[in-house]
Amino acid sequence: MSRRFLIAGLVLAAGFASPVLAQEHMPGKVEIAWNRYYTYDEVERQLHEIAQAYPHLVSLVPIGKSIQGRTLWVAIVNDPTTGPHESKPAMWIDGNVHGNEIQACEAVMYSLWYLTKAHGRNEMLTNLLKDYSFYFMPSANPDGREWWFTGAHTPHSARHNIRPFDNDNDGLIDEDPADDLDGDGHITQMWKEDPDGRWRRDPDDPRIFRQVPPGQKGGWTFLGSEGIDNDGDGRINEDDIAADDMNRNYPSDWQPIYVQTGAGEYPLSSPETRAIGEFILAHPNIAAVQSYHNAGGMILRGPGASYRESMYAAADTRMYDEIANTGAQMLPYYRSMVIHRDLYTVHGGFVNWTAEGLGITSFTNELWTDAKLYQGTVTSPDERQVWLWRDRMVFGQTFSDYKEFDHPQFGKILIGGPNKWSSRNTPTFMLEEECHRNFAFTMYHASCMPKVSFGRHENRRTVDGLWIVTIEVRNEQVIPTRLAIAASRRLGLPDLLTVEGARVVASGRLNVWFDRQMSDHGAEPARVLLEDGIPGRGKRILRFVLAGEPGDLVTFRYQAEKARDVETVIELTQD
Repeated sequence: MSRRFLIAGLVLAAGFASPVLAQEHMPGKVEIAWNRYYTYDEVERQLHEIAQAYPHLVSLVPIGKSIQGRTLWVAIVNDPTTGPHESKPAMWIDGNVHGNEIQACEAVMYSLWYLTKAHGRNEMLTNLLKDYSFYFMPSANPDGREWWFTGAHTPHSARHNIRPFDNDNDGLIDEDPADDLDGDGHITQMWKEDPDGRWRRDPDDPRIFRQVPPGQKGGWTFLGSEGIDNDGDGRINEDDIAADDMNRNYPSDWQPIYVQTGAGEYPLSSPETRAIGEFILAHPNIAAVQSYHNAGGMILRGPGASYRESMYAAADTRMYDEIANTGAQMLPYYRSMVIHRDLYTVHGGFVNWTAEGLGITSFTNELWTDAKLYQGTVTSPDERQVWLWRDRMVFGQTFSDYKEFDHPQFGKILIGGPNKWSSRNTPTFMLEEECHRNFAFTMYHASCMPKVSFGRHENRRTVDGLWIVTIEVRNEQVIPTRLAIAASRRLGLPDLLTVEGARVVASGRLNVWFDRQMSDHGAEPARVLLEDGIPGRGKRILRFVLAGEPGDLVTFRYQAEKARDVETVIELTQD
């Protein structure tokens, strides 16, 4: 199957080809509704159901425990008829690193569900599993996910892991979290009437408070998120139940907490990040990483800090751009972005570690953007338009009506406003499409992983009885067997070409097939190390001087951490 055919098919599956495109329903052994979100226990049950339904494809592996004792599951998906999963280039796919980013877990689960049910039914995806394997981790932060579902939150809280932590340095642990004062299951806003207040209620939509210009008085003061002063220190919500931002706890460019909020005590200090790190380090065949977050409609790559820009060589940047730009075509209203340049600075980020510390092609997709809700009808909505569209499409479900409350510190106040469903997460009626388009992009990303084969070769016998064999090794796909950053920083093992069946007198590389000179490999001519691997859609040409007899069979074997081992046998005979 050609790469062009694969890309075209995946774009078609994402829904782009023509206004008359239809997609036939593909039944599977596990039925899951993708118009709702699932608790951790439900996700865990679905994982086991998929593994039991497809035992020939799926192995469910516990890689550790969360702080609260929940199992960290990885589903290994592989077609064993073409070799064990460790023998193939693999893609790591995770989600829900931040507890409140719940649809990231659904995106991973949808990918696992669709890929397994498509095996044997869809030619493209079946062939993909012949060449590559996959490691799915639906929830990297199951404690945070469960807390988001069971606790009261804003759209932005429950981000961190649930390690006991003294946020305000008063010697007490988690003693002043946000409080659901009205018991509606959400942390909303607190407002107080104040003649000197800087906020005014919108006369046409009293849900909206607008800040007045300097020098004017609006009659209302914003008090912050819902809560009280639990510890009597004069502050509210300053010591919530949160500790480490696990997407700041990885080794590459890790910085202490006074530089990077949420960094943790040291790299991989969280049990969740340590388990993930150990799994990835134990699987050097991982050639691609896809991490799902929310929100904003972004396809992100590193670096996370400007001073690391030089680590991304031009060849690597071109590869990243090609993959991300294709993704932007497949994902309407998504943009290809560089983390530090287009978003903000991140130290110790996960994809920064996998890309810069391990030499793996790595992307983060920030799922969902409200632009998908507007479908191009609104480009720069003001707050009134935002609520108009939420009313039209989800019928007021994302707002908690204001109600009076007698606050122990502030007296009579209003509590209400946007609830925890009001932003970031995909509306459930659009969830399946969001998952499918991102799955299609991820499968395209996976199809770009290295695929090595031997190309042309030539034998020639010299006058002194030696043999000169020139051989070509190709990489058919976009991602090189070793990224430029891996070669320059010596990350992982170099590629290796070995020769057996004849004594190798000398060996070396050629720039072009007809070069008369080669770069001598040196002391071990039968073991040629290629630190720079094979470029994407490129080749390496090597020449060997062999001592052997006519009819000898010589085996050439190419090995790479991030590509399948391949070999070819050449008979010593005059071409």
